[in-house]
Amino acid sequence: MSLAIESARLLEGIARFGRVRLLVVGDIMLDRFIWGRVRRISPEAPVPVVEVQSETQMLGGAANVVHNLVALGAEASLCGLVGEDDAGRQVQELLSGLEVSRDGLVTVHDRCTTVKTRVVAHGQQVVRVDREGRLPAAPEQAQKMWAYIADRLADGVGAVIVSDYAKGVVTPELMAPLMDACTTNGLTVAVDPKVCNMALFQGATVVTPNNLEAAAAAGVDPEQPDHHLRAGRKLLERLATQIVLVTQGKEGMTLFTPQGHTHIPTTAKRVFDVTGAGDTVISTLATALAAGLNPLEAAFLANLAAGEVVGEVGTSALTAGRLARLVEDYGASSAGEG
Repeated sequence: MSLAIESARLLEGIARFGRVRLLVVGDIMLDRFIWGRVRRISPEAPVPVVEVQSETQMLGGAANVVHNLVALGAEASLCGLVGEDDAGRQVQELLSGLEVSRDGLVTVHDRCTTVKTRVVAHGQQVVRVDREGRLPAAPEQAQKMWAYIADRLADGVGAVIVSDYAKGVVTPELMAPLMDACTTNGLTVAVDPKVCNMALFQGATVVTPNNLEAAAAAGVDPEQPDHHLRAGRKLLERLATQIVLVTQGKEGMTLFTPQGHTHIPTTAKRVFDVTGAGDTVISTLATALAAGLNPLEAAFLANLAAGEVVGEVGTSALTAGRLARLVEDYGASSAGEG
């Protein structure tokens, strides 16, 4: 397939984002950032001493997908697990700030909320410290999540996003009824997958593995030339999905459909931080599909959005207005080249 994109079509799709309703199911996290500066090396070990200047907390994982959806103007709801701890309470406060319902959050008293703490100095990440639990959701927890999901599906959401970080929410007990219900109702299911759970997403509308995940899931040697092409085609057939979008970092992304594949070059002018880029891709892609754009148009918008957020340090969310300006800039540059 050729990369033929009409800016007018993209802008029309973005204008419909405000009418889109999506449900996000997946692993909820809290991203903590410790910002500082380095002026010396520790006398105790050959490591930098970071003098802390400030700290920020942001939604991560599936919660960051919701943050992205809200920024794009869509209506979003969230389902997942949090611990009965300070991080879990912080996640709920941040969601309230976005005016997102917390009804789909199942609080587990003996589970810690996943927290990723990044120490950043002079715009560079020095170290990341993770605090997490990876145990699969217990049957009663999966039942509570499914009850909420069933209510949201009955309420008429336009699409479902599964944000899988392999922290325990995505289980066969939850995915089987979810996939069945979405298939029965003809709903778009967009999945940001982990390799260990790939088989659970049979029949999804679209999956968005990165380059290495696609190769591992398809059993393709990542050292071979054009391995992503073989991996993408294999996953398309193996998962019986309509779309596979393989993200490739600085190389952009490649879209696979039954009609063929299309490479979309990156639009990133600079890369400071890839934190949350996958969340931006899946949220933009799913919203665009739910808004009536075709797979190539939706993937192109996701590529534009990802190219912008990697130019900022920390997780960030792109607004619909900013995305529209990127489309307009792309249209103007394309016209100039012509």
